[in-house]
Amino acid sequence: MTSGQDPRSLLPTDSPCVAVCSTLYDDICRGCGRTITEVANWVILDDTEKKQIWQRITAEGYPRRKG
Repeated sequence: MTSGQDPRSLLPTDSPCVAVCSTLYDDICRGCGRTITEVANWVILDDTEKKQIWQRITAEGYPRRKG
């Protein structure tokens, strides 16, 4: 970790999962804001794709601890 870096900051490779999974009736998880496809493919997405997802979900108010 570089000097001055916030240890709580997330990397694009970190999953936005907050263990509040709910995609049963929605196309978007109520916990992290990702689509079912994004959740399923997270491990094979590259850093650029993950960063784009992070930008979109945080702009939409995700991840959320309570659904």
